Amino acid sequence: MLLRLVTLVALGTACLSATAADQNHAHHQMMGAPLEATQVWSRAMPPTAPTGAVYFTLQNPGDSPDRLLGVHTPRAKKAELHTHVHEGEMMRMKQIDSIEVPAGGQVEFKPGSNHVMLFELSAPLVAGERFPLTLEFEHAGEVTVDVSIQDQAPEPSGHEHMQH
Repeated sequence: MLLRLVTLVALGTACLSATAADQNHAHHQMMGAPLEATQVWSRAMPPTAPTGAVYFTLQNPGDSPDRLLGVHTPRAKKAELHTHVHEGEMMRMKQIDSIEVPAGGQVEFKPGSNHVMLFELSAPLVAGERFPLTLEFEHAGEVTVDVSIQDQAPEPSGHEHMQH
């Protein structure tokens, strides 16, 4: 009797695991190809700076668009999506709610354009250090990337590639 019970529990566990794996696979197929972030960096800031910014390029190799809805990091109390807008002869930063990443396309986050603003830094942004940044997408879910803190903007390159 005990052998039958153990066999029944083992078979039930195997069936549940297989079902969960199939559902997870189907969910991944529905979401399409993962979004990729390349050249993820932040400029080193003086120790007293309360803010910083993060730049990168988002690539969507999939066949349907996605939308970046938000960001967060343990390195700052608050992180927001921002862009620069021209108002007359003035250029100013403006918070935005989301950014569409077109199917088969890319969106650049660079100085003077789209970027992630970091507020109330938990530690100074020191060249040579790294920290995680989580990107929150409408369809792809959360994607965490590794931010490299640098003295200057990196040279454009197809070789530095991060995907998580």
